[in-house]
Amino acid sequence: MLEIALLREEPWPEAPAGGSDWEALATRAARAAIERTPHGELLTTPALVELSVRLASDEEVRGLNAQYRGKDKPTNVLSFPMIQADLIDTVSQNSDDGELLLGDIVLAHGVCVAEAAERGISVETHATHLMVHGVLHLLGYDHLEDGEADAMEEIERQALGSLGIADPYLVREE
Repeated sequence: MLEIALLREEPWPEAPAGGSDWEALATRAARAAIERTPHGELLTTPALVELSVRLASDEEVRGLNAQYRGKDKPTNVLSFPMIQADLIDTVSQNSDDGELLLGDIVLAHGVCVAEAAERGISVETHATHLMVHGVLHLLGYDHLEDGEADAMEEIERQALGSLGIADPYLVREE
């Protein structure tokens, strides 16, 4: 069972403009990402699979980015895996307490709003993309090399498409 712990701080609104709530949006994004990877069985395992999503200020994300990545500026999303990707299946099947903590995802409000406006999409849509992206990082995906980036982007496209969200990478390629 997948459980999302969502923490929201100002200036994020209490609910996304789409009328849903952030926890439901995060759950849909996480499920869409996970089911398109070899770790799809995490959605049906009897173990409790947990991840946290923090909707934070740019200042908080700037501090985390400086502390953990040596980059003193805000970024759109940060992911902090709690388990090595190659151990996920082993832990989910052999967990003593029936829990698997995937990790934490942190989104920066101002960066997310600015990027959404630049792309002409809603903040809710962009935040969904960033959550999918963040979950994939928790599962061990990366985009440092072209081949890795292509594989990760394809999973993102499929996950977002299943949620009715257009390919976010078409703009860059056109």
